[in-house]
Amino acid sequence: MSKPSDNPADPFKKALAEATKTLADAPEMTVSYSVDPSGMTPDSMRLPQVSRRMTRDEVLLARGTADALAMRRRHHDTKIDARYAPTGELAGAIYEAMETARCEALGARDMPGTLSNIDAKIAHEADRKGYAQVRDAAEAPLSVAAGFFVRELATGRQLPPGARNVLDLWRPFIEQQAGEALENTDFVLSDQAAFARMARRVISDLGYGDQLGDDPDEETGDEGDEDDAQQDEEQGEEQGRDESEEEEADASPESSQETQQDETQTSVSADDMADQEMGDEVEMPDADAPLEPPPPPPHSAADPNYTVFAPEFDEEIAAEDLAEPAELERLRLYLDQQLEPLKGAVSRLANKLQRRLQAQQNRSWEFDREEGMLDAGRLARVVANPTMPLSFKVEKDTEFRDTVVTLLLDNSGSMRGRPISIATICADVLARTLERCDVKVEILGFTTRAWKGGQSREKWLAEGRPQAPGRLNDLRHIIYKRADSPMRRTRTNLGLMMKEGLLKENIDGEALEWAHRRMLARSEARKILMVISDGAPVDDSTLSVNPAIYLEKHLRDVIAMVERRRAVELIAIGIGHDVTRYYQHAVTITDVEQLAGAMTEQLAGLFDSDPRARARLLGIRKAM
Repeated sequence: MSKPSDNPADPFKKALAEATKTLADAPEMTVSYSVDPSGMTPDSMRLPQVSRRMTRDEVLLARGTADALAMRRRHHDTKIDARYAPTGELAGAIYEAMETARCEALGARDMPGTLSNIDAKIAHEADRKGYAQVRDAAEAPLSVAAGFFVRELATGRQLPPGARNVLDLWRPFIEQQAGEALENTDFVLSDQAAFARMARRVISDLGYGDQLGDDPDEETGDEGDEDDAQQDEEQGEEQGRDESEEEEADASPESSQETQQDETQTSVSADDMADQEMGDEVEMPDADAPLEPPPPPPHSAADPNYTVFAPEFDEEIAAEDLAEPAELERLRLYLDQQLEPLKGAVSRLANKLQRRLQAQQNRSWEFDREEGMLDAGRLARVVANPTMPLSFKVEKDTEFRDTVVTLLLDNSGSMRGRPISIATICADVLARTLERCDVKVEILGFTTRAWKGGQSREKWLAEGRPQAPGRLNDLRHIIYKRADSPMRRTRTNLGLMMKEGLLKENIDGEALEWAHRRMLARSEARKILMVISDGAPVDDSTLSVNPAIYLEKHLRDVIAMVERRRAVELIAIGIGHDVTRYYQHAVTITDVEQLAGAMTEQLAGLFDSDPRARARLLGIRKAM
């Protein structure tokens, strides 16, 4: 007999798990509770943790998340989703938000009680991402607003304040561009395929039609319907002939025998004619020329003319897959030993950054409270009138809007030695500092798999050296730390940058575009991308057979695209190289030991709430 649990939250968790499995119509599904982000797989569901205290917010969030995921499980068909889902990232985000809203609204029609639970989940997410403080539509995701719009239309229910603020910012644009398409929401809510077609039309009306990909209905719809109709017609005619022949045979056996003889003679006559004409050429009617395949999509969204000779040799790989765990531990130990003298200075700067960020998180007070810190400003009235009660004040937390920071590190050969060591330890300390302030951090690196071209150049030589091949080397993009992974689990990965032979060529433009795509796929409200490099893009294999500015032009095009879209805030630090001629917000340092201070000041400037201070810190400076 198992010992009963002494955790008062366990009965609630068990009851919620059973109710969730019933709502999802999945009795065999496993339901667990974790501090990790909530999610669902085909056979399991992960809900937010509920502590022993069972606070009201914890209970409402767990119930709302459970209901939302259960409705998704019950009303979502992955095959239909895969058929209609757009190929582009922004279009895919809008499509996914609308489909999530459809599932939740559809479940609420059958079980109205889920509405208040899901409202609590939406309110929690809106508060966590700071949607109530957003004042400009450009700072709020259009995809989130589109999902809120569908939910409001389908349920007729008012959204929580933060979510309503985001929708109100985007509402005029959505209604003007896609209001007509969204009028059919109520009629297609229960039909996922019809709703998906409507969602694709909405995405096109909003200006992202180029990211939809091929129309699945055109591929299999019209031609298939015509073929089916023709096949049904032929089957009907054959069935009619068979039935008439059976009726004739039953009515007159003699006529049936004559018919069979006629068919035999006709068959023999046709065979004879075929034998006579075997030697003659038979002119076949001209068939329609096969359609040419559509041109491949451009390799770069920033420059359609940028080409890559052999992208099949490129590599995006996690750091732990490039070395054994024991080797990563050894390299990390070597890194720590090398940078022992610098840790004190770097840590002081990190503490300074943390204090600065936390000062912004706690920058307001609530007065006239019954308990808290004594309000010295109101002591005068107590002295003047001793019957007046003492007045207290409480510091009010103002959390950052949900933020993710990506550090993109140049892993080229010119960074070998002290530059890459200091860049690594600064990334380590900065990531841990930002994590303490609830800011997620991703650390990426970029280099090539080989010197002088690798397999791409070998293929180019084998094919006779075609002219203007484009980029002619094998990329290696390394993920040292994912944004959702805690630093304590990925700390040893940074030691990989000390590995002999890792650092080779640098093709900055494609690396920046890769990091930008990864950030766009994130759901955080604010995205900051910091590039750390010591020079212009250089790859001897590519530049030897293309114009001398081929890679540099592409880098400029990618930077212009990122800064024009404004979905990601881009800053750069150049080590001994003037990157201000590429990036709008950049700083150049002459000594690698200044890197920690530069990174700290640049990020602190971005988080600074004072626009004048932010402009001062983000201004283009030639040196620290």
